[in-house]
Amino acid sequence: MTLAALSRRGLLKASLILAASTALSTTRLMAQEKTRLVVAADSEPKNLNPAVVASNGVFFLSSKVIEPLAEASFDGENGLAPRLALSWEGAEDGLSVTFKLREGVTWHDGKPFTSEDVAFSALELWKPLQNLGRSVFANLDAVDTPDAHTAVFKFAKPTPIQLIRNALPAVTAVLPKHVFAGSDLKAAPTIDKLIGTGPFKFTEYRPGEYYLLSKNENYWEKGEPKVDEIVFRVLPDRAGAGAALEAEEVHLAAFSAVPLADLDRISKVPGIKVISKGYEALTYQLVVEINHRRKELANLKVRQAIAHAIDRDFVVKTIFLGYAATATGPVPKNAPEFYTADVPTYDFSVDKANALLDEAGYKRGAEGTRFQLKLLPAPYFNETRQFGDYLRQALAAVGIDAVIVNNDAAGHQKAVYTDHAFDLAVAPPVFRGDPAISTTILVRSGTPDGVPFSNQGGYANADLDALIDKAAATVDTAARTELYKEFQKKVTADLPLINVAEWGFITVARDSVENVASNPRWAVSNWADVALKS
Repeated sequence: MTLAALSRRGLLKASLILAASTALSTTRLMAQEKTRLVVAADSEPKNLNPAVVASNGVFFLSSKVIEPLAEASFDGENGLAPRLALSWEGAEDGLSVTFKLREGVTWHDGKPFTSEDVAFSALELWKPLQNLGRSVFANLDAVDTPDAHTAVFKFAKPTPIQLIRNALPAVTAVLPKHVFAGSDLKAAPTIDKLIGTGPFKFTEYRPGEYYLLSKNENYWEKGEPKVDEIVFRVLPDRAGAGAALEAEEVHLAAFSAVPLADLDRISKVPGIKVISKGYEALTYQLVVEINHRRKELANLKVRQAIAHAIDRDFVVKTIFLGYAATATGPVPKNAPEFYTADVPTYDFSVDKANALLDEAGYKRGAEGTRFQLKLLPAPYFNETRQFGDYLRQALAAVGIDAVIVNNDAAGHQKAVYTDHAFDLAVAPPVFRGDPAISTTILVRSGTPDGVPFSNQGGYANADLDALIDKAAATVDTAARTELYKEFQKKVTADLPLINVAEWGFITVARDSVENVASNPRWAVSNWADVALKS
């Protein structure tokens, strides 16, 4: 099959995907000179640089090309498997961590990977620019490189090795210093600039059609990768992803690209398997982001009213079809090391919501409306869009007129995280095993404009900021855990945002795909061991 045949001609609608007149419907993916894995992708991230934008939409593609220091593992020590780093050891005082790096690794352009690349990535990218790294490495002062395969991270304040370990898979994507030094690191690099050490190389990108990755013949892990190419087909219509799987035009759809409502039926289709593993380290949280610059929303009683107006049980049962759980706060229940149920909660009650809005001074007008809000649902998943529709109706029931504004992924991120052109937004942040990773950043003040998936609602609470900073510098594990339990209480009491539900995802694949879900972050890992049965 030619790459031209991978275009979206007639493939955005299920009926056309199955039409016999299309080139794709008459040529099966399994009959190829090269071993090509074809994957459904429902979006096209604007910036594919994981050292700057640490998010699963970016990792889904870039993790095959650009590697972290360690990856999550089902059976590795502390739940980690070495990648570019072979070991990591923290000093007892929490002021340094020493990484021993893998030897014999080369970048895709043939240059050797060294500790200088790690130091450059940490100091020039992760700490100052990355949405998650700027929190994890806030106190990173220097990176010593005594030799080509040793990097010693020096911290100005104690930094828990527990935090660093938990952060390694998500925040330590290493970029080549010789390619990026001196360039505009904030800019989205072109595909040819995204050079990594991973099992695949970026080869080609056609907007609206596909990304092509090709095998790295000089990959450091001998015998891998096991496929010659990966093609990420852009299929924003999720019904189209399921139809393409059935028509054998794609091999795999991750991140619940096949709608939950279709899972029972498609699981009975011969040659297709439904897999729930591979997301254990990626708990998604359905969150209502709040712009506190809006005077109505700066009022705690209004925020409490919105929390009471949401029927979480209905959301789990109707939108997620039971593939989710209700949330009590910013730490999910499946993180027992940190989670506490001892927090303020908000039962579903239209009466309580109406009473709080009245107390706040926002009476209903002649037409029953109190005020109007601009609501931006994140476009990444069916569930976030559907929850946006539900939230509009739930708010209408208590006299708030929510006007939905839909954007594509790039437009949504700009509107919410740069322009602050929203009142409420629906977001799907990810809990990555530690509250300091992609959780505290959602409520801590002081994050510069333009940082994706961070507190851009203008919320500022000095006590909460101090608690977050204290936990980040507490080396003792038990004391640190208690601080994060207090963190959950403060967040749920003051409601800088509203946690609604938490969920994982589903992968649907052809039976020919082997080694699916081989680690707890599988969908965003390197897929070096993924194979196709002939």
